[in-house]
Amino acid sequence: QVVLAVNKMDLVDFSETVFSDIDAEFRAFVASIGLENVKSVPISAKKGDNVVSRSANMPWYTGPSFMELLETAETGQGSAGLPFRFPVQWVNRASQDFRGFAGTIASGTIGVGDEIMALPSNRGSRIKSILTADRELTRASAGQAITLTLENEIDISRGDLLCGTNDLAGTTDQFEATTIWMDDHELLPGRPYLLKIGHRTVPAVVTRLKHKVNVNTLEKQSANSLQLNEIGVCNFSLDQQIAFDPFEENHATGGFIIIDRMTNNTVGAGMIDFGLMRAQNIPWQHLDIDKAARSARKGQKPCVLWFTGLSGSGKSTIANLVEKKLHAAGHDTYVLDGDNVRHGLNKDLGFTDADRVENIRRVAEVAKLFVDSGMIVLVSFISPFRSERRLARSLMEEGEFIEVFVDTPLEVCEARDPKGLYKKARAGEIKNFTGIDSDYEPPERADVVLKTADLSAEKVTERLISFLEANDYVR
Repeated sequence: QVVLAVNKMDLVDFSETVFSDIDAEFRAFVASIGLENVKSVPISAKKGDNVVSRSANMPWYTGPSFMELLETAETGQGSAGLPFRFPVQWVNRASQDFRGFAGTIASGTIGVGDEIMALPSNRGSRIKSILTADRELTRASAGQAITLTLENEIDISRGDLLCGTNDLAGTTDQFEATTIWMDDHELLPGRPYLLKIGHRTVPAVVTRLKHKVNVNTLEKQSANSLQLNEIGVCNFSLDQQIAFDPFEENHATGGFIIIDRMTNNTVGAGMIDFGLMRAQNIPWQHLDIDKAARSARKGQKPCVLWFTGLSGSGKSTIANLVEKKLHAAGHDTYVLDGDNVRHGLNKDLGFTDADRVENIRRVAEVAKLFVDSGMIVLVSFISPFRSERRLARSLMEEGEFIEVFVDTPLEVCEARDPKGLYKKARAGEIKNFTGIDSDYEPPERADVVLKTADLSAEKVTERLISFLEANDYVR
């Protein structure tokens, strides 16, 4: 429901025509977004005209005052009339014989003996007791902070959602959501974030920014990123299932916040529109030959050597030398080079921040497949952002991702300039060039640091081979 209060009517001599024109224009605007229940009232807050009581200055208006509209608005059945939703905030193990699930009822009601289902595990039970801080209840409703005990033991953790079995929430790891961005750093598809819904926090990635919304005209506009205070419709992918309701059906279980993984700041908020069907229709296919079997046959420990550094630092030269030595020793390897990959897999991407993020996301997924095949893969990419390198690491198992920082000062790289790129960037012929007009974020704790300003490529290659041997990646 919408109440349109048209203020400062005293400045237009309480004109009915001015009010009618504004009312008509507003109704036409909100009709485009599906709002139909609109009540308009002309007011002048300066002397209280039509605010609490009706004004003699506007005899042409015969409707209720502003406060009358608010006080008589139908609020519906509220959250108590919605299906039962109970986000588990805390698992209470007060003693060996007691296990309760504490939290606040988000919507609906629950009673002793009612059947419930825990999501996303889909395990069911019945309510044994409902406890508050000072008493035991037979029934509880939305807004009450309670502890539930169950008749039989089922696996429930913080962040799970308890529902009535007759009206379950949905579960998904991919969904579409309307999102508002609240950070100075833009939202970029492919960049890893954390998503908090209820009491569950999970890693998340925006896989697609479908469009942003012009807040003045509500027009849908194409976009590669969301800037501060912009609103867009995005597809999200999570690394685990969550329980949810569409926001329009239940605000408590359909809203979420987005958290920056580096700073832990809240950077956005969203409302889930619907789960994506492909999340439910594509199960993981089991294969009998796994990574362990493939790597055992090759006699090596699969891993990713992720070379990062400025253009001209020597990443590709070192990766090439390392592969030659490993190949000569009988090891199975492959090099993914930044320039070479852009001729095929990533030929559609440019060098904006959004394209760089997608560039690294794709390469990280390809590197993961190589590791799964049991190979040692050498990735030579500038990969300027820490968050994307962290995403690549998160795709691998412990010990499989080796971040190699080719630490070469900008002035040395620019003096080398093997491809003439720095010269072009300084002349303004190349935009978004890392180190010149696009940032490079050096690793905070690289696994290996190679300083090519002080050592030759052959020397740092020997250091890297020694690292692999010392850590049993190769023998």
